[in-house]
Amino acid sequence: MTRPATMSIDLNADLGEGFGHWRLTDDEHLLSVVTSANVACGFHAGDPAIMRRVCALAAERGVRIGAQVSYRDLAGFGRRSMDVPADELASEVAYQIGALEVFARAAGSRVSYVKPHGALYNRVVHDEEQAAAVVEGVLLADSGLADSGLSDSRPSDSRPSDSRLSVLGLPGSHLLAAAGRAGLPVVTEAFADRAYTAAATLVPRGRDGAVISDPNAVVARAVSMALDGTVVAESGELVPAGARSLCLHGDTPGAVELARRVRAALESAGVEVAAFS
Repeated sequence: MTRPATMSIDLNADLGEGFGHWRLTDDEHLLSVVTSANVACGFHAGDPAIMRRVCALAAERGVRIGAQVSYRDLAGFGRRSMDVPADELASEVAYQIGALEVFARAAGSRVSYVKPHGALYNRVVHDEEQAAAVVEGVLLADSGLADSGLSDSRPSDSRPSDSRLSVLGLPGSHLLAAAGRAGLPVVTEAFADRAYTAAATLVPRGRDGAVISDPNAVVARAVSMALDGTVVAESGELVPAGARSLCLHGDTPGAVELARRVRAALESAGVEVAAFS
């Protein structure tokens, strides 16, 4: 496969995934490695104090802030699929983005993009109605920020080339298709630590082998995705997995060291690690 003309990739991680005294992700150390932070907005994990702390740390280190929106499912960590009416889902997505924006702005930054979490992420790959609802929520939040004048006052050094909220998701998904039709910037994403099907979608977490646990394999897959835009599927065949952003799960055992190894391997292979634009 032909390599991309500009070998540059964003590294994102799911952060702020705690609640009260419970902590799951090592936010401080991961923020020294990644270039984009998907911050839990309180529906699957996270609370106001955690959201504020992660936004402050991200802004301090020049890491882009994204809203990781979810079904309202604290008990199930957002990994249970739910049949939420479209208008309700759109409102909940906008609500989560707006809440995070308060803390991002207080830290001198802004929410730059939106990424669904867990069951919602997987649902909007195939479900056109739910995908459209998420995009409606992003548009609602985007217009609300613009109407309030917040967009014009956001720091210029954190503003992407397009001032609208970007949407991060799986290539070929209904989510990215709907976002593109709505005029929102779209960012394709790949997962070095997740198994892929022959259809280039993620293997469901409930299936054996869905999560790649071998650190050497994760590092090798990350480099292959960045350089060649491919990954070996569970069937053994090469499938397309080219993306502008690579996700490193913050809840993986040894996540910080693994993230450091992935970044070092990418840079050694001549890949620039930088936030997407």
